[in-house]
Amino acid sequence: MCVHTAPCPDAASDARDLAAVVSSHPEQGWSLLCNGVVLFDDDGELLPDGQAVDSHHQWRTAGLVTA
Repeated sequence: MCVHTAPCPDAASDARDLAAVVSSHPEQGWSLLCNGVVLFDDDGELLPDGQAVDSHHQWRTAGLVTA
C-alpha cells in the first residue's frame, strides 16, 4: 500500500505501528496508517486481514513512581 520513497513497515512487521498516518481521528480514538493498520489510542491494532492485536508495548515508567 505504501508508495513513499522509503517504504513504511509492512502490516506483518513488528514495527507496523511506525507507518505514516493517512487519516487521524483523535476524537474517536483511532488512526489509519499507510500500511492499512488501524491504530487505536489504547495501543491496540486492527490489521488489514481483520486480526485484532492487543496493546503490546511495555511502558517503563513504573520505576519512576515512588510511594
